[in-house]
Amino acid sequence: MKQNLASAVEDFRSARLQAKLESVVARLTGRSTELLSYEEVRRSLRGRERPSEQLEDIPLNAIVGSVGRYRDFTRSFLPKQESARDRWARVEVAMTGLKGLPPIEVYKVGDAYFVRDGNHRVSVARQLGADYIQAYVTEVDTKVPLSPDVEPDDLIIKAEYAAFLDHTNLDEIRPEANLELTVPGRYKVLEEHIEVHRYFMGLEQERHVPYDEAVAHWYDEVYLPVVRRIKQRGILRDFPERTETDLYLWLSQHKAELEEELGWGVSPDMAASDLVERFSQQPGRVMQRIGRQVLDAITPDELELGPPAGQWREEQLMPRREDRLFASLLVAVRGDERGWAALEQALSVAHREGARLWGLHVVPTEEQTEHPDARAIQAEFQHRCDQAGVEGSLVFEVGPVHRKICDRARWADLVVTSLDHPPQPQPISKLSSGMVNMVRRCPRPVLVVPGDPCTFRHALLAYDGTTKAREALFVATYVAGRWDVPLTVLTVTEGDRVNAETLAEARDYLQIHGIDADYEEGSREEKESVADSILRTTANKGCDLILMGGYGMGPMAEAVLGSTVDGVLRKSMGQDFPLSILICR
Repeated sequence: MKQNLASAVEDFRSARLQAKLESVVARLTGRSTELLSYEEVRRSLRGRERPSEQLEDIPLNAIVGSVGRYRDFTRSFLPKQESARDRWARVEVAMTGLKGLPPIEVYKVGDAYFVRDGNHRVSVARQLGADYIQAYVTEVDTKVPLSPDVEPDDLIIKAEYAAFLDHTNLDEIRPEANLELTVPGRYKVLEEHIEVHRYFMGLEQERHVPYDEAVAHWYDEVYLPVVRRIKQRGILRDFPERTETDLYLWLSQHKAELEEELGWGVSPDMAASDLVERFSQQPGRVMQRIGRQVLDAITPDELELGPPAGQWREEQLMPRREDRLFASLLVAVRGDERGWAALEQALSVAHREGARLWGLHVVPTEEQTEHPDARAIQAEFQHRCDQAGVEGSLVFEVGPVHRKICDRARWADLVVTSLDHPPQPQPISKLSSGMVNMVRRCPRPVLVVPGDPCTFRHALLAYDGTTKAREALFVATYVAGRWDVPLTVLTVTEGDRVNAETLAEARDYLQIHGIDADYEEGSREEKESVADSILRTTANKGCDLILMGGYGMGPMAEAVLGSTVDGVLRKSMGQDFPLSILICR
């Protein structure tokens, strides 16, 4: 017996040393080694003890707390007090002897256990390397689940969740609901969302809305649709330590902040894309952010390549549930005749699409945003929107016009602008052209209006088989089908690059999508550029809308070798009929 007791004392000393080492590691890592207080947990989670108990083998590593001795042991049940030596040693001797000891008594909260009687037995069993221990288990019912990996700080959030469920009865109204959060203080925000939703329900239905009804309607019609979009877009992969409810609140807050910053509405999909782009923790996205910031800092606007072809469609359009391509439009408003013509063209598109219209008026200084001329432009913009029956609003920005348009464009689906200074043929002029820089850098298709707005009576697709021309083919298919606009497809033969197969490619695509079109395989007349051929066919066919791909080469190459886009823009100013050019990315 004395030999056994001496051996048990040595085991105790070893356990005490481990406890000290565990404490040092905890200070370095910031992780708690404290056991949880059962009473604090039960009170926080509003637990109710069942009157019966049953004998079970329970996992030792699932025991996370104690009723009365949570200060005497570490989280792994190592002894913290030297005064416990004799009792601890006697328990080991008894447990390894022939008689053994009776089962311990525990409370079970979720998947976690709390020792009511038998703390030293648990400590010794873990030190002896056991995985399970016999216990009389009393279950405690709570609204909020608890897992063995729960930390003391987690209890704050668990307690808030329990209070939220008590207040809303959501666990009874929608038993499948799981609104776990990882940040304290956020359940009050969820309750505010419900209250606001209830208020507007009452206004809309002109009646008093019971709280339980508002909770169910908020969950079904507000919360779940956002969570579904979060799942569909795979956003949880970008924020692996966040829950669906974390992201619901974060996305709601981010959308509100964006709308305040921009001065106009932002769709949930656009807000989600921006949230991921700015804050994703995935290494690939982090490196992309850093790369973009470095390139933006060292590359002049004149030499920027702009977004990759088709990125606008991949990022913003494919995830949408709407069947319209242009749900929101950005129009640059200047306040002169050409600027108002661009607005009228934008209103025409918005009317066809049922779209929201955002106006942007850029001025050189902050003081000019308060000038009477600026306010007059704002009033005229609103007047024209109201007359056209289109929802729209105008905001002011200060800075370079082309950069501000590009910055704002990512929040719209289409940019509409007048053509005031067409690109000139000289290489230096092309590099410094605001229009060229805007079209190249803009992340959305650009509808350029050289003069009076057109009525979209007939569209011409200039198709050369390039990647950006395929984006124009995609948009032309939509315009012809959705807007019921007759379409002519033109390819201009250029050696081996553009030939009969190029036209056949466009024909096959349109036929697959059920679009009838006329097809023109043109060839340039002597000394005629491709741009001349496009505009000649446009006039002969009575077209008032040209669709074409954007710049295909880098800025320096385009400046030296010339560009069909530049040629069409420059020469469209001399046409004696309304014409607009839609340049696709």
